[in-house]
Amino acid sequence: MTRFVNTVPLIDLRSDTVTKPTQTMLDRMVQAELGDDGRGDDPTVKQLEALAADRLGKEAGLFLPSGTMSNQVAILSHAGRGGEAIGEADSHIFRSEMGGVSLLAGLFPRPLPGTRGAIDLASLEATLRPPEMAANRLGTALVCMETTHNAAGGAVLPLDHMRRVYGMCAQKGVPVHLDGARLFNAAVALGVSAREIAAYADSATFCVSKGLSAPVGSVLTGSAAFIACARGYRRMLGGNMRQAGLLAACGIVALEQLVDRLAEDHVNARRLAQGLHAVDDRLVDPAAVETNIVMTDMRATGSPVQSWLDALAKYKIAAAPAQSGIIRFVTHRHIDGADIDRVVAAFRELYATQPRRPFTA
Repeated sequence: MTRFVNTVPLIDLRSDTVTKPTQTMLDRMVQAELGDDGRGDDPTVKQLEALAADRLGKEAGLFLPSGTMSNQVAILSHAGRGGEAIGEADSHIFRSEMGGVSLLAGLFPRPLPGTRGAIDLASLEATLRPPEMAANRLGTALVCMETTHNAAGGAVLPLDHMRRVYGMCAQKGVPVHLDGARLFNAAVALGVSAREIAAYADSATFCVSKGLSAPVGSVLTGSAAFIACARGYRRMLGGNMRQAGLLAACGIVALEQLVDRLAEDHVNARRLAQGLHAVDDRLVDPAAVETNIVMTDMRATGSPVQSWLDALAKYKIAAAPAQSGIIRFVTHRHIDGADIDRVVAAFRELYATQPRRPFTA
């Protein structure tokens, strides 16, 4: 296999953020009607925001540059400053957003234990406090959920779990925000509409720039009053994008044409998991792969993750390190079954030649 590696294209499995826009997206960009979105008069952005709100069953939407900014704007809009923000301990908001909960919103992060991204309900019940206590920083300002859950390998929150979290929070008058960067992956995996998932949150965000293949952007949705407040925080964080209709046009195509095909990414992820499991059953449990992320445990090989990444690079395969000892593979629109077979064959060849020794770059 290595003899032919220079003649084959790169297989980039680092993330679904590497997807390129479709030709239809590029054509729609050229045709897009534009205005100054910072002043609220870009018609194409308005169209995307209305479409996104409708798909999620919310009153209004707000186009932002990224999922992280969407989450931080949502937190600010819900909570102001003061009180605790509760979420699952390994959630993106707590692990990957540079302490925005504390630094921007002035909240105390309260990470709770969870299983595959689902907050432990007993811990949540014991921790929830009425938000009116937030002024003295003792109350719960906000509860956050994440689906699919990135650090849990693309795990999908069960709808019953989300319903129970939302119900517990409603009893205390605590708002709920859903980090749904890959919300449509979750919807496809569950076989339900995105609005059926978003019904269990007061606000929900999703990215158009991941598996949906648009080049840039995220949409935050919620009530009309909530989104009006969020527009002010978007400006504060530097998120106004002026003639953003060029980007919004791609987001519209993403929602119109790219949602159903996410199922192909899930099939390819399971194919990868099954192939790696056949090479060494300690690498991955195929039953744990629900969507398009495959967490591969390299610890049993006795070689550090970076040596594996370097070795795979020689086969023109790119992946990303996750937590200690784990490689993350993410399938997307530019990956097909033949690519998956190449990755599995590379693993098999590396195992055959150097099964337990560190791989040299």
